[in-house]
Amino acid sequence: MPEHHHARLLAEERRRKILDAIEQNGQITIPELVKRFSVSAVTARGDLDALTAGGAVIRSHGGAVRHEPTRDYPLRLKATLHRAEKVRIGRAAADLVHPHETIILDSGTTTAEIARQLKNSKPQSVTVITNALNIAMELTDATGISVIMIGGLLRPVSYSFVGPQAEAMLAELHADRLFLAVDGFDVEMGLSTPDILEAQLNTCMIRAAREVNVVADSSKLGRRSVSRIGQSEKIQRLITDNRAPADVVDALRKKHIEVTLV
Repeated sequence: MPEHHHARLLAEERRRKILDAIEQNGQITIPELVKRFSVSAVTARGDLDALTAGGAVIRSHGGAVRHEPTRDYPLRLKATLHRAEKVRIGRAAADLVHPHETIILDSGTTTAEIARQLKNSKPQSVTVITNALNIAMELTDATGISVIMIGGLLRPVSYSFVGPQAEAMLAELHADRLFLAVDGFDVEMGLSTPDILEAQLNTCMIRAAREVNVVADSSKLGRRSVSRIGQSEKIQRLITDNRAPADVVDALRKKHIEVTLV
């Protein structure tokens, strides 16, 4: 048996065992992998990167956790996932914002990155409507940005306000652009998220905006979560990273959705 073929089989067997361990314990760290399989940290990271690329696990700082599409992960964990991609997406999204515009920033780590990039650009008279506590805090001292905070029921897992009060307030507002972060974007099903109240408020955001921009790293593409976000036909643009599957990008463009790869 050729040496490279033998090495590949060993790697596949090790990764199956890694998956079993994550399935059993919910997560695993790089030091645990190094100790359990007697491999280097570089090899351990490569194994987790390969499993993440296949959608089997979610990469986190220092390890990986079990991938559960229907689960709503804490914001602190989400912030460690696909960090470089979110920075690029945030920069591209912020570049779309013009002086004197009103925009909506949905809750999420990708939209939080848009807020950071927008703050650094020191825009001229931009109004930001958001239901995200962390985004409002990020922009409190931002030059040239006014913030409208949507109230309601606080979801601690996402630092976001949802519910009938939030929907009623949003119904009285209008925005030039919405930047919507989602947990799943499937060509057939459309947009989705784990929480039903979040999905309902997202639908209201789509109604309130003249232009709808979905911001999602490539791991969200082709994924379906529990709660469907309505009015997907109003999506004008998807901003995602350059690892997005070509077939998904083609299918979305055939639906007349502009796809920006960063």
